[in-house]
Amino acid sequence: MVRVPAGEGFSPTERQRVERAVRVAEQLSGLTFSVFVGPSEGEPRRWAERLHGALADPSNSVLVHCDLELHALEIVTGPAARRVLDGFDCRLAAASMQTSFAVGDIVGGLANGIQQLGQSARRPTTLHTARQG
Repeated sequence: MVRVPAGEGFSPTERQRVERAVRVAEQLSGLTFSVFVGPSEGEPRRWAERLHGALADPSNSVLVHCDLELHALEIVTGPAARRVLDGFDCRLAAASMQTSFAVGDIVGGLANGIQQLGQSARRPTTLHTARQG
């Protein structure tokens, strides 16, 4: 899910790029990714946590919240998501996003950062699950 209020100025093509990144990240990881670009109601971290808590399956979800006005970026993960996507992975993706944001590429930063999160949480391929006896 990608929510961008009208005032944030994403074109349909830009929105599709972020939505495509969300789909790829979900396919890679099995987690649910949501993006909210817009103003925070209060402190950005608390607002992001409230948005995350309102998702259909917060335990298996990752929420990326970007408040352009406050220059705030928050990544919130649920308990199950945290098992495959730790704080280091989130900080790395956030640093990558913020680098793009600094040069004015909000959409590219979001798309690349979300894909990076999905890649980091990628389910390992199981080659053989049966035990030889």
